Amino acid sequence: MNCQKSFAIQDDKGKLYLVPTPIGNLEDMTFRAVRLLQEVSFIASEDTRNTQKLLNHFDIKTKQTSLHEHNSHDKIPTLIKLLQEGQDIAQVSDAGMPSISDPGHDLVVACIKEGISVVSIPGATAGMTALIASGLSPQPFYFHGFLPRKKKEQAAELTRLKGINATIIFYESPYRVEKTLETMKQVFSEETQVVLCRELTKLHEEYIRGTIQEVIDYLSNHPVKGECCLLIENIVEEETMSYDHDMPITEHVNLVSEQENMTVKEAIKEVSKIRGLKKQEVYKEYHQ
Repeated sequence: MNCQKSFAIQDDKGKLYLVPTPIGNLEDMTFRAVRLLQEVSFIASEDTRNTQKLLNHFDIKTKQTSLHEHNSHDKIPTLIKLLQEGQDIAQVSDAGMPSISDPGHDLVVACIKEGISVVSIPGATAGMTALIASGLSPQPFYFHGFLPRKKKEQAAELTRLKGINATIIFYESPYRVEKTLETMKQVFSEETQVVLCRELTKLHEEYIRGTIQEVIDYLSNHPVKGECCLLIENIVEEETMSYDHDMPITEHVNLVSEQENMTVKEAIKEVSKIRGLKKQEVYKEYHQ
């Protein structure tokens, strides 16, 4: 059990701020994010050279310390010690939200274990940016991130994901996206709807919408550059149980209850949905 009051008045420990950075357009940096990067004691960066360009643009003088997948095991204890001493730290990734496809998650877990407040700052993230403009069903959605690189492992993972009834969001390299689409075609179907987004928020931003086969055909003549976000619509419409329109409501409720192993209350709700009636009408008819 853990209850965090992020802005408690008396707190001798520092705070870990998860600060998103632009995924392309520097104007997407929020006022709050700039202020926090100016005020914290240290910035834990996935790539200090990349982050320094952002800091220079906004004239931020805060010291950086590196935190990436190769040094996180040794670096996290040092960062925890600084936080316990009362120093605030901002954690940033190369682009977008920290902890998404980077080692920031391990630092978050360590902070929670030590009772250190973790404060997330809203901001740019490629997956959601792509989803809401994709034209695919935004609800439900499932964020997956990067797929395995080897075809056999990738196919196995996609087969598992095929059971998820949602629009699925992937990150992919422009050098592998065509091969990934070919594997998707084998696992799903060539008619499955996908959207390939690239260079989000940048000058050459592009959304390529169509079936898997249509997008593969397009890419064969139009090679893409820049990091890609690939969305696949795996929404399966629920089948509505057919029924004899002359069937009495009482008989219909009992039939649904028996066939679907539902209580009478649940069956009344289902029958009202099937027949397009108010639940109260079905309830009243059934109990007369």
